[in-house]
Amino acid sequence: MVSTATQIATFTFDNCLMNAAGVYCMTKEELLAIDASLAGSFVTKTGTLEARSGNPEPRYKATKLGSINSMGLPNHGFAYYLDFVTELQQKPNSKQHFLSLVGLSPEDTHTILKTVQQSDYQGLVELNLSCPNVPGKPQIAYDFEATDLILKEIFQYYTKPLGIKLPPYFDMVHFDQAAAIFNQYPLSFVNCVNSIGNGLVLDDEQVVIKPKNGFGGIGGAYIKPTALANVHAFYQRLKPSIAIIGTGGVASGRDAFEHILCGASMVQIGTALQQEGPEIFQRITTELKAIMSEKGYETLADFRGKLHYLSCG
Repeated sequence: MVSTATQIATFTFDNCLMNAAGVYCMTKEELLAIDASLAGSFVTKTGTLEARSGNPEPRYKATKLGSINSMGLPNHGFAYYLDFVTELQQKPNSKQHFLSLVGLSPEDTHTILKTVQQSDYQGLVELNLSCPNVPGKPQIAYDFEATDLILKEIFQYYTKPLGIKLPPYFDMVHFDQAAAIFNQYPLSFVNCVNSIGNGLVLDDEQVVIKPKNGFGGIGGAYIKPTALANVHAFYQRLKPSIAIIGTGGVASGRDAFEHILCGASMVQIGTALQQEGPEIFQRITTELKAIMSEKGYETLADFRGKLHYLSCG
């Protein structure tokens, strides 16, 4: 019997597939549609301290190989999503869920997480460290000193399960440096990766989205090789207690299989979910199980992280 069940920290999931934050998760109704699908879980829209309308439209554009977006964090405010997942966890046989959060400043981050710490919510939190934080500064996770400091401060008061969403890294020394920081803290997971920042897509002689003169995050098939590299690099470097969620370029069972082969315990779907809707979880699960069956794998643990290398000489 082939199973796609998985585990993050002490939480178990019937299926390893779920949505990526930002896609099909703005409203309670969208989240309930994911919850009712074959997805093993959902993650909420990334909630900020206050509600945000986001950047002017057009701010998202599907492309031949994926998508480009500069959404500007539109959301109903973290309390909207916190109340919703807290309510859901009271229901019998409810799935475990992920609450996605981001602070637009370190002070906002602590205010949000202290509220969650004091709440009745017992599920997983995904803290987004791959959004710009301070004007003139890089994304938090690209600033290793700032990353270390904010994690140190957070874990002085936060005791519930917490993971972090990361931007893609492109240098081996950065994998080493980031992992050395993450291994110091009781993280439940890391999510690799958010979109590749500041791409540019053209239509004839003009850009296709309005914010930032057309610059936006790139998702879809474009980023799968980068996502797989980040998943595997951190699988090789992180302590076993830190699970990995793979995100980027997943549109088929084969894509999901490769993320798991590189070390992912769960797999998030973004661009393809935007294009296909929640029915995608049924299709990709069926395709993934067919690959596992063909290869004689009964569980994800049978092949997770067991990527083969070419021998030298």
